[in-house]
Order: sequence, then structure tokens, then C-alpha cells
Amino acid sequence: MRVPQTIAIDGPSAAGKSTLGALLANALGYLYFDTGVMYRALALAALRAGIDPDDEPALTELAHRLAIDVIPPTVADGRQYTVLIDGEDVTWAIREPEVERIVSRAARFPAVRREMVRQQQIIGRRGRVVMVGRDIGTVVMPDADLKIYLQASLAERARRRLADLRRRNIELPLEQIAAALAERDALDAHVSQPAADAIVLVNDGLSPDEEVAWVLRQFVHGEQALESGH
Repeated sequence: MRVPQTIAIDGPSAAGKSTLGALLANALGYLYFDTGVMYRALALAALRAGIDPDDEPALTELAHRLAIDVIPPTVADGRQYTVLIDGEDVTWAIREPEVERIVSRAARFPAVRREMVRQQQIIGRRGRVVMVGRDIGTVVMPDADLKIYLQASLAERARRRLADLRRRNIELPLEQIAAALAERDALDAHVSQPAADAIVLVNDGLSPDEEVAWVLRQFVHGEQALESGH
């Protein structure tokens, strides 16, 4: 079996895409590419340029003008990758609260998304990459060697999100978290669907390490998967 050079991981919020993507990339020695960082980079550039995140023409022009790249970590400071804007390392700058505040607004315009997808495809076509997002297997890399659609029940995803919030000393009712996830599912329904040739992995009850081991056995090492119902 040929080892997949491009791996796409999609799925709903809190399904564990980022965790699986990072662990799988580390196991293979591949670039872990969370495509959402592209939009964060654009939002940071918009803040620096004083561009209103609701100004679609200005944001679109900025998206076309910027050279955004994602490469393997260049500094041993805990980062999973290095994000560059026109060659400048902005890996941590894109995590600033000001960027978080406007990134969803900056990312909602179709022309902006088309340009970000174009740049994501350039990175993906280099190979040796695990790309994570909402529409990687259907839009960004429809020719990816391996497509995984990660799924978990709403109850399981709500429990995971609650545990994550508690680690950050944030306490919210489980019912509120589940309702927010269900609302996000509805908003993402038009883009968050498995590709026709994607492998749907339902990971309720699986640890991240078990997920990685399953993917490696089934699709990388060419061995038969254990009887797991997935």
C-alpha cells in the first residue's frame, strides 16, 4: 500500500479533528496544517492595516496581496507549525484576542475564502501534510490520498468541550454547550459533509491514541483494522 502523501481530516466542531491531525502528522513526520490559521493570518493583517473586517472589497484585495504560508515548526517553543505572512513569523501573533474577535467576520466572504483555498491548495500539493478543516476533502483537496471524516455524537462532543473548558477554569452547563454545538452544526451543514470517498470514523469511546493507531494500521501500514465498528 502506498503511504498517503496528503491526508484530509474533516468533521464537526469538537469531534477531535485537531487532536487527531496533530498526532497523526507527528507519527508520520508530516506537516500538521490547521487551515483555520490562514484566516487568522488574514485577520491579523487586516488589523495591522486598519481594514474593517466587514469591508469585503478591501479584505478580498488584502487576501490576494498577502503571501501566507504554513511550514513545519522553526522554533522549539511549543508550536505545532510556523505561520508566515510575507515571510514574517506570526505564529503566536495570530492567537491574540483581537484576532480571535474578528476572524469569523473576516472569513465569511466567498471571495476571501476562494483566495484562502487557493493558497491552502498550494501548501497541500507539496505533500507530506495532514490538513484539518471543514471542507478539506470536498473543496480544498478533493484529490487527497486519504480523506477521513471524523464524527462523534453530540453528547460526546459536548462532554469533550466541557472537559476542555474546565481545563481552562471555565464552567458552563453541559446543556448550554450541547446547544451551542448543535447551532454550529446547523450553520456548518452546507460545508461540513463527508466527501463521497471519505472514510467516516465514529470516535465515540476511542482515545486519540487509539484513533491514530487505527488510521496507521488501516491506511498507512496496510494491515487490517481491528473489529471496531468503524
